[in-house]
Amino acid sequence: MTAAAAGGAAGGASAAAAIANAIKASGVLVKVEPVDFQAIVERQEAPLVVAAKGGFFGNTFRYLCSYKGLAFFTDSGNPIELPGTCEVVRARKIWIPG
Repeated sequence: MTAAAAGGAAGGASAAAAIANAIKASGVLVKVEPVDFQAIVERQEAPLVVAAKGGFFGNTFRYLCSYKGLAFFTDSGNPIELPGTCEVVRARKIWIPG
């Protein structure tokens, strides 16, 4: 891994950790439908989205982003098309407390 790639990965991990810490601090996590999540992301100039692929019986795509102090989450059977201005952090897993 190059130094630039390592720096980008570290920055992405820091951003994901910041969102996770914000959720822990505020306790607010809003589950929305994929179309609503996409609309929230599109409202932002340079959104940061954490994305993970997983699931027990097939593929589930999970997404997390913050907007105006709240954390929004969705899952979908298909990938969501995100705007080109979106910074995406690929996570191994997104765990949402039940």
